[in-house]
Amino acid sequence: MNTPTSFPDTSSPFNFFNLDFTAPHCQQDAELLKQLSFLPGLQEILMLRQVHALEHATVWVLSETKSAYSHPGKPTNVQLDNELLGGLSTEHGFYLYGDVNISHLRRAVTLAQHRLTSGEWDLAVHPRCGTNLSVAMLLTAGLAIGVHLLLPFRPVEQLIGLGLAATTASELAPDLGFIAQRYLTTAIPFNLETENITRTRDSWGREAHFIKVKWCG
Repeated sequence: MNTPTSFPDTSSPFNFFNLDFTAPHCQQDAELLKQLSFLPGLQEILMLRQVHALEHATVWVLSETKSAYSHPGKPTNVQLDNELLGGLSTEHGFYLYGDVNISHLRRAVTLAQHRLTSGEWDLAVHPRCGTNLSVAMLLTAGLAIGVHLLLPFRPVEQLIGLGLAATTASELAPDLGFIAQRYLTTAIPFNLETENITRTRDSWGREAHFIKVKWCG
């Protein structure tokens, strides 16, 4: 079911730490690649982060269009997430899953990259990203292990501790996932250029559009 999702904002309690010291600029990845070109696989990692951001932004843009999602009566200042759309990033481009007109998709990819590189950096973050799930799982496992080691090995204490660990993880995971996406798993696609968009199947045989990109700069 399609549900409205608030666009990422700055209301997170983690903004207390003022994490905007890494505001992106257009040459940051190109400069990093030039300085550390001896590291194997660095360009692929940098490219994957940029593709990941473009994938998220494309889903956001498509969710705004009538062709992909229509929900009359909703306020325009709320970002709507079309849960019928999904994506999977690779170092060569990304798969876009869902019933989307290819012409609309071409326009959405172009607009998504333009908006990202023009300063709408929050488009790079998405609440349904697998990064959030990974962070939640790691956080839950870490807290559960900590509780298990710190509390007495009696069933009641262990059950209470596990419950507290799960509750704490569920509260912290969305904000930590947002931070992980913003600073680790995505980057503004200043160095990407779209080559083509084709209808294809992924490695698991699922139908999708593949947006192939190349590194430039």
